[in-house]
Amino acid sequence: MDTTLTDRLVGRVLDGRYRIETRIARGGMASVYAATDTRLERTVAVKVMHAALADDREFVARFIREAHAAARLSHPNVVAVYDQGADGDCVFLVMEYVAGHTLRDLLREQGRLRHGAALAVAEPVLAALAAAHDAGLVHRDVKPENVLIAPDGRVKVADFGLARAVAEATLTGTAGVLIGTVAYLAPEQVEHGTADARSDVYAAGVMLFEMLTGRAAFEGETPLAVAYRHVHEDVPAPSTIEPTVPQAVDELVLRATARDPFRRPVDAGALLVAVASVRDELGCTDRVPLPSAAPTTDYANPTTGLGATTAVVPDGATRVLGPAPAAPVPARRRRWPFVVIPLAIAAVLAGALGWWFGAGRYVNTPGLLDDTWAQASAVASHEGLHLRQGPAVYSDAVRRGAVATQSPLPNRSVRRGGLVTVDLSLGVEAHPVPTVTNETPAQAAIALAAVKLVVGQTSAVYDPAIRAGRVIGTRPAAGTVLRHGSAVTLLVSKGPQPVAVPNVRGEPLEQATQVLTQAGFVFTTPNSAYSDTVPKGAVMAESPAAGTLVPPGSTIALTISRGAQTFPVPNVVGMPVDAAVALLERDGFVASVSEFPGGPGDVLSQNPSGGTPARHGATVLLYAF
Repeated sequence: MDTTLTDRLVGRVLDGRYRIETRIARGGMASVYAATDTRLERTVAVKVMHAALADDREFVARFIREAHAAARLSHPNVVAVYDQGADGDCVFLVMEYVAGHTLRDLLREQGRLRHGAALAVAEPVLAALAAAHDAGLVHRDVKPENVLIAPDGRVKVADFGLARAVAEATLTGTAGVLIGTVAYLAPEQVEHGTADARSDVYAAGVMLFEMLTGRAAFEGETPLAVAYRHVHEDVPAPSTIEPTVPQAVDELVLRATARDPFRRPVDAGALLVAVASVRDELGCTDRVPLPSAAPTTDYANPTTGLGATTAVVPDGATRVLGPAPAAPVPARRRRWPFVVIPLAIAAVLAGALGWWFGAGRYVNTPGLLDDTWAQASAVASHEGLHLRQGPAVYSDAVRRGAVATQSPLPNRSVRRGGLVTVDLSLGVEAHPVPTVTNETPAQAAIALAAVKLVVGQTSAVYDPAIRAGRVIGTRPAAGTVLRHGSAVTLLVSKGPQPVAVPNVRGEPLEQATQVLTQAGFVFTTPNSAYSDTVPKGAVMAESPAAGTLVPPGSTIALTISRGAQTFPVPNVVGMPVDAAVALLERDGFVASVSEFPGGPGDVLSQNPSGGTPARHGATVLLYAF
């Protein structure tokens, strides 16, 4: 039954503009329809979210935000997003319509791709992902179903933005999304639910493995079993399944699918550079392969002719059918053996010599990868070849002591008795963490790079012995043996931990300096000042101020009180009272007058007496008559 006939959306016009024509795909989150944009008169693809997701406002809001972000992503290898909206119960996304097939269709038809063709497909996919990563987008759902191949060989990646929205949703139903794409999930997505650009790199590496081998990297009876293998097992080298895959391509896949995200290329752009380098190294000129326009079969049509010379007989053997036998001729003396036999012998010898000097003296090199030296020697000897051991090499994929590389590669034609060189594996390359104490972070990074390790994080800590900005040590510690490409954390000194300046204001100088010395500070007394509140010889100020955090051993400047400032009291004896009061107030003193009546109003005496030092504001008693 045609599902489009019963689909409630077929024939509906969304947002007064997009007329739904036919459903072309259905997934766990949405259905995709071919539609007509009635305003611009063009065919578009409309992705309509399932009702269960459209009812969740938080999910729809995230979907809209990610759709806006995806719409800003313009790249020739990305399926363009034209519009987004809602019409009643339909939340939809309008995208570029790409006629053609998916990468999944291509793999179903061809089984696997030659390494050159697989890399030709990987390049535009990574170019699309690199553009997304540069724009701050993470795809999160890289898989063959989201890679579209147009009839002219253009490759486009679909579903940008939607995958990220689904990954953030909290609906129970969204668990189905992970189940549907579990074959491409990075370990950190399974373990922690987190994803970044390196998670897309992992998925692209798994997809490249599938293109090269025709099978998934991990299989299991349940999605959970597959997810468990992603977390606990390394993706195998493609050549362990398809021996014709070159070592350089093996290493590319193994690097992209490293379980530790810090050992992968940092983003799709970095992996794209590596893929281009491998293509150049191998001289690959393959183009993107195209699926057949229609399914083909690998058996002959029984209604068409079988040919004029062969037919199938009941016993399964092939019998040659020639012209009807001629009528018998009378017997006569036959002289042909004397001529034919020598000619036949000469023909056989010529054929044998031709075979020997042509194909006969050549054999195909056997696949010796992952064999021990003894096993490889036995196989080579059986094929009539000599084996030579080259320099040992490190290998992430081949165990120590087994053949890591061979030259010529498997299935190459060589002369019998020829030489095959094999390099035995040293196992995974590993080096001890170097000692980088007292180095700058830049110098430490160079020292780590020299042993093929990288700086992962930088952690700033206080240290009284190492000056600020210098490396205290590493985590793991120096001497720890790590696999190449491992990340090392640098512990960088922030200098001694600061301490608070103690409060010594108001303390006598001797006591204040004792407190500062015991706290590890140095003090100076460069200043002194008058103070009406702080006794003479005591601390009236400190810099930095009390409570300020400063490095141990810092210098604290103290200001010492000189006590209250005094001025000579004016002598006003004999002066009229009014003039005496005015003079005292002008000089900063307060006059208190005791006057006896009947006199002329002159000052008879004063206390304190004239010339006595006193503070401004002090009271001077005047006695007048």
